[in-house]
Amino acid sequence: MTPQIMFDKVSFQYPGGDDLVLKNISLTINKGEFVAVMGSNGSGKSTLCKLINGLIPHYYVGDFSGKVIVNEKLTTEHKVTELSKHVGYVYQDFENQLVCPRVLEDASFAPLNYGDPDFKEKGKEALKLVGLQGHDEEFIWQLSGGQKHLLALAGALSLDPDILIIDEPVAQLDPFHAEEVYKILEKLNTQYGKTIIVIEHHTEFIAEYCDQAILMDKGELIWKKETKDALRAVDQLLRSHIFPPQVTQAAYRIGKSQNSNLPVTLEEAVTYFSEQTRCSSEETIKLNSTRDMGEAILSLKNVHFSYKTIDRMRKQVLKNINLDFHRGDLVALVGTNGAGKSSLMRLITGLVKPENGDVIVKGMNTHKYSPEKMADIVTYIYQNPEEMFIEDSVRKDVEFFLKSRKVPEFKALVDNILNQFELNDLQDKDSRLMSGGQQRRASLAIGVAMNPSVILLDEPTANLDIATRKHITNLIASLKDKVDTVLIATHDMQLVAEWANRIIVLHEGRVIHDGDRTSVFTNEELLHFAGLNPPQIVELSRKLNLSPLTYTVEEFVLAMKREENVSGIYKTTV
Repeated sequence: MTPQIMFDKVSFQYPGGDDLVLKNISLTINKGEFVAVMGSNGSGKSTLCKLINGLIPHYYVGDFSGKVIVNEKLTTEHKVTELSKHVGYVYQDFENQLVCPRVLEDASFAPLNYGDPDFKEKGKEALKLVGLQGHDEEFIWQLSGGQKHLLALAGALSLDPDILIIDEPVAQLDPFHAEEVYKILEKLNTQYGKTIIVIEHHTEFIAEYCDQAILMDKGELIWKKETKDALRAVDQLLRSHIFPPQVTQAAYRIGKSQNSNLPVTLEEAVTYFSEQTRCSSEETIKLNSTRDMGEAILSLKNVHFSYKTIDRMRKQVLKNINLDFHRGDLVALVGTNGAGKSSLMRLITGLVKPENGDVIVKGMNTHKYSPEKMADIVTYIYQNPEEMFIEDSVRKDVEFFLKSRKVPEFKALVDNILNQFELNDLQDKDSRLMSGGQQRRASLAIGVAMNPSVILLDEPTANLDIATRKHITNLIASLKDKVDTVLIATHDMQLVAEWANRIIVLHEGRVIHDGDRTSVFTNEELLHFAGLNPPQIVELSRKLNLSPLTYTVEEFVLAMKREENVSGIYKTTV
């Protein structure tokens, strides 16, 4: 193997920081490897990668020591512009990388800036690599979120770098587009020989596509290992707040073999568990459903919604939506990017009005009431938590709505909410300076403080490590005791399976299914048509012919242990 990236005793601290973000890192990445960088939020993953293309120390200054060598170039002696020819980078907030109005212009931007006379041809080649050929003259805003992500990738590829870094490749993508992005990365790695480095929380993708894995924890490099060995180090991963693939978790908890034999992919798990008798018990864990099918809390009646494009044509987003929501509904809105999930929620807030039809929340028709008035009963928690922050501390942000509405004795209420969301120690900190998980907790606290009847959450678990996602999921579950109805727009199928008692599937602006997790995850035709991938543990139980299907690791483990007990009794009797 040829060393391509080398870290030699590298340490780094941001200006004003209390601690080192990276601590004495020594690491080698070889040419042609497909490497995942794992670690909880704040472990130093992004900082590590920003050293590779020279952003640190040339752009992000701080206390830096050690050496980083990329393609035999010492990064401190070469500018970012030169290193970018070797290292392409797609950032977590990839939309900020899109700088031109049209698709081909954006894909060609980098080679044009370098004075390359073939800049358009290189842009077209990059678009072809990511599957965006034929979109040359489209405006950026016409693209779906998945297509925008692919365009950012094309922009990074237009200089034909031999190293490609992607920070959270699937964080804002629906399951279908997430799979597509990884297939493209696999092709770039296997067919074009590019070294791929991904910062990734989803260990199922790591198991399927990566051949090496790096574990970071509190700024330290714990190890770099072959992927299977890395994901079988369950105890170490859990200590670092990383959850292995669901099938690995299940096998580990059942405890039938040494860690060295644990399955890490779905195919391995099918073989691993296939010798055990199929479960045929009809007993399963039921979701805690407190749905009251009385009068609707929220109704959408014959709702159509469109917006005017730059060429003055109207683009239809939602078509003839008829839905009623009741007290106790815990609703997951699912579908591919561009299906209409966020638009539907914005209609409920009154921020936009339906083109035709009515949206009625507790008797209030959004046509007749301002968004400010609707905010008394509907809270919308944005996908980007920073959009919820107005003041210079967490406490002031949580208090803001209550003070503006002149709610009496609000301080005691705020104290209770800060305690509920574990924000007491952070209440004087600027919300914008906190970690992603802390910001998400703060945005939930702001929403609950508004004491709404209906709470809407847009991708509440996006960009979070799995441990933080589980924590946020538990906090979201607690909302059912405080509001009438909760709606979540999400691509996180594990959250859907664990939390929702009702799942609404949107496709191209229409409701194509309204049911529960059984009706959704047992309908293979629906899943394929809507571009949805069930959680890995659901697929495993399907392939093992478990009846009923299990939807969480906990359900699967209980089902297998229950079957083991039944088999043991049978064998003893015989």
